[in-house]
Amino acid sequence: MSFSAEVKENLSQTENFNSEVLTAELIGYAMSANLSETEEGFEFVTENEFNIEHFYKILFNLKIDYEAQIRGKCYVAQIKKQDIQKVMQNVSKVQGEMRKNIVKGAFLGAGSVNDPEKNYHLEIVLSQEKYADDLMRICEEFGVKFKEIRINERYQLYLKESEEISKFLALIGSSKAVLKFEDVRIMKEIKNKINRKVNCETANLNKTIEAALKQIDDINLIKKKRKFDQLPQELKIIANLRLENPDLSLKDLSELVEPPIGKSGVNRRLKKIQEFAENLK
Repeated sequence: MSFSAEVKENLSQTENFNSEVLTAELIGYAMSANLSETEEGFEFVTENEFNIEHFYKILFNLKIDYEAQIRGKCYVAQIKKQDIQKVMQNVSKVQGEMRKNIVKGAFLGAGSVNDPEKNYHLEIVLSQEKYADDLMRICEEFGVKFKEIRINERYQLYLKESEEISKFLALIGSSKAVLKFEDVRIMKEIKNKINRKVNCETANLNKTIEAALKQIDDINLIKKKRKFDQLPQELKIIANLRLENPDLSLKDLSELVEPPIGKSGVNRRLKKIQEFAENLK
């Protein structure tokens, strides 16, 4: 079962038969692109078994007649036009916290969310621009900011930021999904931090190796030109330590010097060796 299907199963198991709650949810369903107008009236189509059962319960408890059908893998509920029109007349009457149920119904109607293990994306597809604008405003009231895009004759609200998706799942009451989503999100962030650290350390190691190879080349050049004995004693010491320890960092190299001179001291001496080699070139 996909993560999106799990979310809808979780939402469908929420039993609240208060007529105001059910009316608000049905308004959300009616806004969604999966409830469309036909010659006979309206029909809601879904492949999710839990979703259609929840939709049937809403209609039954609101005493709205419907006809149930199965078309291939899809479940279909047919409703009379006047019944949906009557429900939509109640949009302005839904106030306060009750408006969350409109959002929940819209997500159940034509919403989806990607598995957070893969990438962050949540969307709701609405049948009309007005519905998309209304739903966006409702979500903003509760602190969730959607982006909107038109695709053909439909309007899509979408989220791509993990924190916004988590807030939305909490908004519509999918507590199980929030816990799973947050667990995955935190683990991904930890893995990303580890990867960044490893990449950074690898990059630093590569720089250290490249610098050491250049220093060794300079020292070998000085020896090849038979000029090594012209170096001051302090530079000879660092040069020999570098040749003996090609993989050590400046800090590690500084700990081999007697008496210790520190990382910056080693760096200054190696730069003098580099300048000496450049003059020989």
